[in-house]
Amino acid sequence: MTDDIGKLVLRVSVGVLILLHGIAKLQGGVGGIAGMLSSHGLPSFLAYGAYLGEVLGPVLVIIGLFSRVGAVLMVGNMLFAFALAHMDELFSIGQMGGWALELQGMFLFGSIAIALLGAGRYSVGGNLGRFN
Repeated sequence: MTDDIGKLVLRVSVGVLILLHGIAKLQGGVGGIAGMLSSHGLPSFLAYGAYLGEVLGPVLVIIGLFSRVGAVLMVGNMLFAFALAHMDELFSIGQMGGWALELQGMFLFGSIAIALLGAGRYSVGGNLGRFN
């Protein structure tokens, strides 16, 4: 039972924190991401993938429906964020002594943990099998 509560806490906390970034992109658009993609020689339409990784993925994770799929979307989103916006900070220490990318790292590794653990009992799709 406590394992399922732990999965719920992990899903909701990581999901909500990433979803807030998605809501900002719904309000402000993905033009900045499109520009970063173009500057790396990638098609700008890939910027719309941010909606998958920062809106759809977190919603699936939060409610616990196909949460492993949602978590994989969030992992992909974070890998793109690392590659496009944070590579120069990858081996840097921040002003407070922690990894400069600790927030992004927590999002990435929290999403990986959700993908590996699944949703648990306290979810909409608690009995759907391995994709949950």
